[in-house]
Amino acid sequence: MMVYRLQFANLLTAFVMLFYVQNSGAEEAEKPSFYSHIKASVSQTWASDKTELYIPINTWHNRHYYSAEEIDNFNERPWGLGLGKYRYDEDGDWHGIYAFAFLDSNNDIEPIAGYGFQKVWQANDNLRLGIGYTAGVTFRGSIHYAPLPVLAPLFSIKYKQVALQSTYILGGNGYGNILFSWLRVELP
Repeated sequence: MMVYRLQFANLLTAFVMLFYVQNSGAEEAEKPSFYSHIKASVSQTWASDKTELYIPINTWHNRHYYSAEEIDNFNERPWGLGLGKYRYDEDGDWHGIYAFAFLDSNNDIEPIAGYGFQKVWQANDNLRLGIGYTAGVTFRGSIHYAPLPVLAPLFSIKYKQVALQSTYILGGNGYGNILFSWLRVELP
């Protein structure tokens, strides 16, 4: 239940920020609102003809927040699969819409869907580093598959068409504090 409250608080904070940013610039008619910018970005990504495959590879539970017994009982191999649409904008930044499912820490199927953005630094023609966020919804068996909002950081390193992408789920003692990683493969 504490994880749900933490995620809900994160989502509520994001909505308050969206509302504040949208209303604070209301006098400037020539500047699009933050909401309209996000809406346009999601629409452009959805219209993209580029697809990617998502392959979950690791779920690491921070040993500082869990007992050895808990760690021994957790699944850290999140078998699963997913698909997404993506695009790179005029600045070279990545935008993605995705849906995938994997085995969570308790070996329950966990579906997730959302939108991700990463500011990208291109080291050379083949290597890119990214940092950004994802916002979406997941459904966990441990809370009877009730919708659970997700707002989390994203990190990636990409070589050619394959990226290792990760997020860290914040939490407390005995919940959250999980590094979740997957491969993101651009399809031809």
